[in-house]
Amino acid sequence: MLSPFKLERYFARYEFTAPFLLCASDCEALTLDELLRLEPAAEVDWRALRLGYVEAAGSRGLRESVAALFEGVGPDDVLLHAGSSEAIYAFMQSALKPGDHVIVHHPCYQSHYEIAKSIGCELTLWGGDERRGWELDIEFLREAIQTNTRAIMLTAPHNPTGYLMSRALLDEIVSIARSAEIYLFCDEIFRFIEQDVTQRLPGVAGLYDRAVSVGGLSKTFGLPGVRVGWAVTRDRELLAKMMRLKDYLSLCNGATDEFLAGVALRHRTELHRRNLEIIVENLRLVDAFFERRADIFAWRRPQAGTVGLVRYLAPEGTAAFCDRVVRTCGVLLLPSAELEFGDSHFRIGFGRRDLPICLSQLDLYLDGRE
Repeated sequence: MLSPFKLERYFARYEFTAPFLLCASDCEALTLDELLRLEPAAEVDWRALRLGYVEAAGSRGLRESVAALFEGVGPDDVLLHAGSSEAIYAFMQSALKPGDHVIVHHPCYQSHYEIAKSIGCELTLWGGDERRGWELDIEFLREAIQTNTRAIMLTAPHNPTGYLMSRALLDEIVSIARSAEIYLFCDEIFRFIEQDVTQRLPGVAGLYDRAVSVGGLSKTFGLPGVRVGWAVTRDRELLAKMMRLKDYLSLCNGATDEFLAGVALRHRTELHRRNLEIIVENLRLVDAFFERRADIFAWRRPQAGTVGLVRYLAPEGTAAFCDRVVRTCGVLLLPSAELEFGDSHFRIGFGRRDLPICLSQLDLYLDGRE
């Protein structure tokens, strides 16, 4: 039995009613017109699109575009899903069984461990060191491996901290997974939005035969309304199991979603450049805000992605603080309790163009309180 998804229930309560979302994890969403204008013939093709079924695994052309995001994989190593959440679910239901042990990079998206828990797996949470910029301890991982360990669950770049591990650390993790012959799962939904492109990690699916990369269009592409995600792995047996499960889930993606995803992937460089420009400018404002408010907040600047985790220095806890803020001034922050990560932090997001007004509203609230 799956427990309620705390983060998603929290957003369901506030996302479409709070006027100032300062914790969203997506980049500024494109309009349909903005996306179609990237390709001169796209609008004509869009109007002529046949609204029938598409291939269950995803169209060949779109799987080729996804495979191009990786080294060492091809379109037959790609399975498209109706968003990355479906891909996560399909992987865990296909790869895990009761009694398996799973090591989970934490805090994280709740499905990374909740699905395993519902299956009957044992869990070890692998947290980063906040004092060292959320760095992961590789020795902890080595010692956590057990005879029944079935998978390591990573998020890189990390949500909610914005931590980006080094290539050397990733290679060590891959080596440990290979030696233990276990799955290495990596949620790469925030890949391609690194402030220093030289730090960009390769997709893990190209590094190891039992590695699985999951991604999609909802975050760094600025297209959460286009419900296309993917799972990429060279493990064809696993991919076949996931395909059989997908028959009971979405069956296939929507024709409109796949069409728009194709345009986005063909123009990914432009989309990522656009979104990174927004992020860099927003981070300049966020840095200045937290420097002014260092008496009540501790801020560690993220290296990649669209979110960061802030420590609240007051004794009351962030659940109460965030509740008061959204009720009083309409600014939505995400308390760490909704991530099952204590009550001392909250998540902010800086991928949207309205961040300046959201931040100014929080500033006004704090000035009034003080």
